[in-house]
Amino acid sequence: MAQPTVEDVAREANVSRQTVSNVINTPSIVKPATLDRVQLAIARLGYRPNLSARRLRQQKSSTIGVRLDPIRNGISGAMLDHFVHALTEQADARSMRVLLFTAASPEDEIEQIRSLHEGADVDAFVLTATAHGDRRIAWLIENDVPFVTFGRPWGIDDMDDPKHLWVDIDGRQGIKDATVRLIDNGAKRVGWVGWPRPSGTGDDRRRGWEEAMRERLGASEAELAALSVESYDGVSEATETVADMLRSGELPDALVCASDSLALGALIAASSAGLTDLPIIGFDNTPVAEAVGLSSIDQVLNRVAVATFELLLGREGNSIVVRGPDAGESHRLIRPALVLRTPNHLPLYGTTTTQRTAPAVRNHHRKETS
Repeated sequence: MAQPTVEDVAREANVSRQTVSNVINTPSIVKPATLDRVQLAIARLGYRPNLSARRLRQQKSSTIGVRLDPIRNGISGAMLDHFVHALTEQADARSMRVLLFTAASPEDEIEQIRSLHEGADVDAFVLTATAHGDRRIAWLIENDVPFVTFGRPWGIDDMDDPKHLWVDIDGRQGIKDATVRLIDNGAKRVGWVGWPRPSGTGDDRRRGWEEAMRERLGASEAELAALSVESYDGVSEATETVADMLRSGELPDALVCASDSLALGALIAASSAGLTDLPIIGFDNTPVAEAVGLSSIDQVLNRVAVATFELLLGREGNSIVVRGPDAGESHRLIRPALVLRTPNHLPLYGTTTTQRTAPAVRNHHRKETS
């Protein structure tokens, strides 16, 4: 059976061929009633646009470039894998494609971006793993290459620059929500396990813990200092750091951590110390957190991917939106979701302590959104 054509859709919807083309390429200029009628005809006939012909005609690739990060040890890399998958799904929904490329360094990534952009292989780029004073961002802005970063401009004074579109998770609010939840469930000494300072993302998340502790418990600076420790983002490092914390003085009655790697280390240290019912909340909601029943803060990456394409392409369509100096909203700060679970406290590091009943804060696999 022959595939339906634009002319078939036009006859079915009783509109012109140009109207069908407008619905496919620039739906924002079509009257809502007509748009609905044509989209219904497209669905009824099973029409699919010839994307290759459209790309040649419009002289655009309909492709978004994303650097594929190097394979890393540990558990946090799964978060970016999930993000790339979500981006690919959203690209398909917009009749776009995602091109993955590798680079050994930020300088190498800039050269890859230059080559792909000059060769018209990619229309825009999505940057991940943003860093303080990120050189890639400055280069993209200077060379007028469309892009969105997953991560706000730490250390760059362009927070509202319409040429720098960014999407980020509100880690401060996510950590604050988690800390408040623990306090509301009876915790009086909520500890913090974070990364070494200064850290744009880590310091932002720590502020959420500090705000909750001050507002709900009136914690002093000395109390906050006594309840917080810093560790590099590795399970073994966090295990040692939290073990030292638990041996050093008055115990915390709950812990909030800057990542799931830190939280897993904290879980091992607590279990080894016989504290099998110590509430611990991580960040990233990785598969490992789910496997061991660790409560965590989910970055809702599907919403991040949707926001990324809305900033690049607008609410609808598949063409890069050129923004002027008064373009309005140039970023999205998305509130994450708290996922509460009951830990599977298997004996770790030889501990034989009997597991006690978990407190009410740990409701199995329940996600809270705001």
